[in-house]
Amino acid sequence: MAQRLLITGANGHLGRRLIARLRRERDIVAAVRSPKAAKTLEGAGADVRILDYRDGASLAAAAQGCDAAVHLVGIIKESRQNRFEDAHEATARALVAAPGLERIVYLSIVGAKRGSSNACLASRAAAEDVLLAGLGRAAILRVAMVLGEGDHASFALRKRALSRLNFAFRAASLEQPIYAGDVVEAIVRALALDDPPATVDLAGPECLSRRELIRRAAAVLGRRPITVSLPIRLGYALTGLLEAMSANPPATRAMLGVLDHDDRVDMGPVCARLGMQLTPLDEALRRCVGVAHTGT
Repeated sequence: MAQRLLITGANGHLGRRLIARLRRERDIVAAVRSPKAAKTLEGAGADVRILDYRDGASLAAAAQGCDAAVHLVGIIKESRQNRFEDAHEATARALVAAPGLERIVYLSIVGAKRGSSNACLASRAAAEDVLLAGLGRAAILRVAMVLGEGDHASFALRKRALSRLNFAFRAASLEQPIYAGDVVEAIVRALALDDPPATVDLAGPECLSRRELIRRAAAVLGRRPITVSLPIRLGYALTGLLEAMSANPPATRAMLGVLDHDDRVDMGPVCARLGMQLTPLDEALRRCVGVAHTGT
């Protein structure tokens, strides 16, 4: 009998890729929050459940018969209707209370840290603590920027690469983008290892500035854009103003802090531990930025 796996946040880009990767090896229970989200998984080969991730009883019912879970729920932009605590800590508490789960793999963010001045990164770290304390065999994968075919990050990077002139807050900020397929492979291997690492940072093979990343993406498209760096203090001032004016601003100070975080990860030991190789950056850019898509 195939093992049964619960995936929360299964309608996201990584969730859909993970279902496609594992549906022939495992029975998949795909947890989503709405009928609209469930519709994106029609024909995916998963048992789709619509539920509130904070509802322990609903999660326990969905997890019945599952030996493991992959927790893909999280936000980088908080609003008055969608708080970090509800998205991170509350969902983690509900998940560890589900009986029968022997392992949980949680996708967190590089930079998550207890007591961080950034509310998002502090909340992510708190959720990690809940999972590690509640389940001895939890595995935390903290990811940097993820690039996948058709995802929002690739769409935004392609748009910048096609623009003749770009404005970026702190263009010297360090990025270490990882291909979405490599993230999925890391999740699969963390599920399979007898003794998975408790917490690892997961990033791509190259660390480079935001300006250089735009240039490398543009080279795939045969373009040569100019990127102008803006002071990060200006970004915080603008996002603070947006927060004061709207209950659901398009960007927040915490969101900007997450995106501005310098990523510098030595992936040699991580790849050795997980037994995997990373997709070269230029190949990832060709796959993700080199073709037009809608950024869904």
